[in-house]
Amino acid sequence: MENKHIAVIAFPFGSHLKPLLNLVLKLAQAAPHSSFSFIGTHKSNAILFPGSHIPNNIKPYTISDGIPEGHVLSNNPTEKIDLFLKTGPHNLHKGIQLAEADTEKRVTCIIADAFVTSSLLVAQTLDVPWIALWLPNSCSLSLYFYTDLIRHHCANHAAKTTLDFLPGLSKIRVEDIPQDLVVVGEKESVFTRTLVSLGKVLPQAKAVVMNCFEELDPPLFVQDMRSKLQSLLYVVPFPSPLLPLSDKDSSGCLSWLDTKSARSVVYVCFGTVVAPPPDELVAVAEALEESGFPFLWSLKEALMGGLPSGFVERTKMRGKVVPWAPQTQVLAHDSIGVFLTHCGANSVMECVSRGVPMICRPFFGDQDIAGRVIEDIWESGMIIEGRVFTKNALVKSLNVILVQEEGKKIRENALKAKKSVEDAVRPEGQAAKDFKTLVEIISTS
Repeated sequence: MENKHIAVIAFPFGSHLKPLLNLVLKLAQAAPHSSFSFIGTHKSNAILFPGSHIPNNIKPYTISDGIPEGHVLSNNPTEKIDLFLKTGPHNLHKGIQLAEADTEKRVTCIIADAFVTSSLLVAQTLDVPWIALWLPNSCSLSLYFYTDLIRHHCANHAAKTTLDFLPGLSKIRVEDIPQDLVVVGEKESVFTRTLVSLGKVLPQAKAVVMNCFEELDPPLFVQDMRSKLQSLLYVVPFPSPLLPLSDKDSSGCLSWLDTKSARSVVYVCFGTVVAPPPDELVAVAEALEESGFPFLWSLKEALMGGLPSGFVERTKMRGKVVPWAPQTQVLAHDSIGVFLTHCGANSVMECVSRGVPMICRPFFGDQDIAGRVIEDIWESGMIIEGRVFTKNALVKSLNVILVQEEGKKIRENALKAKKSVEDAVRPEGQAAKDFKTLVEIISTS
């Protein structure tokens, strides 16, 4: 195999960076003679590079974030996304030119976060294969192939109505659909327009890589997606063995968990992007205090001041609040009984692969659909009543999952899903086969 040069184009926001790097680390290990040029913004590259664990065949290159000099960003979270997406193919070309000049090798393939759709135009100009990585919840991809039907349905039906025209996803409801998908016309952001275009863009990809396991997705959904795409590959970019698991356990979470009995601890974490509103933060604290269950809460330092007065002191015999926890190892720990989550795709995948039930409080994007999949398709968790934390609703959910008979089935289903994942990653499993196919695509292009 001659030396290949793969350009990797990041969506430089939120939780999309780590799984993309994890995938590239796995590919770089499988194709050690190929070069991988990781193209991101100054800010996003600074999060990932330099890293002692990153091999020599992966190098970062910086492109513009699209924010005009001196421009002050508003509080609208999609503004910086829109500004970046507006830079279009021209900006991405610059990154590729930098990489080609530096490596003295022509780019032979592009792997891109599916959100950066203009990377397809770049691939077409260079006449190289384009591989798109879909990092949100896998089932949410269906929305962008049926947007018109969904918009019609959302306008004419009540929140609890199911979207039974989505193959394999008849449990999804109107209320689960991201709000910005329903907005049409002037108010539509560049980001929304980009997402809506995916139904036309992704069929042009040489392969679409899913951040999930095929065994966990409804067969009719998989069949439907396969009929629309050239190739659908399920390759979950879990932390590569090359990555330090979570560097270190600086806050002593793991040794603390060692002192707790099996399946007894409530683990609380809402990812890196989301912060619950102040009243919900208080509700979570009050529920944890009243329930009496041991808990580990990973809470950003800036939010700790919002906890009820004296809460940490009163619960210190059975609770631990830390600014950061090594989540991969925490979820794998035998003492974790339930995970309170915002349903971010990375957290959900980590949790499912460890067989831990979930209590879901979705906030935005694909998280509502992920919550619905967890509650009604996998039946390995539950969405919090009313989709907001109140003390009573959370105490009730904790009791259901950790104590009551009803929770037994949920716990069993969580372990069943874990077994599916274990089977998928075995050498003869689907995930292993799909990864091999992906390596072949980048090696022969």
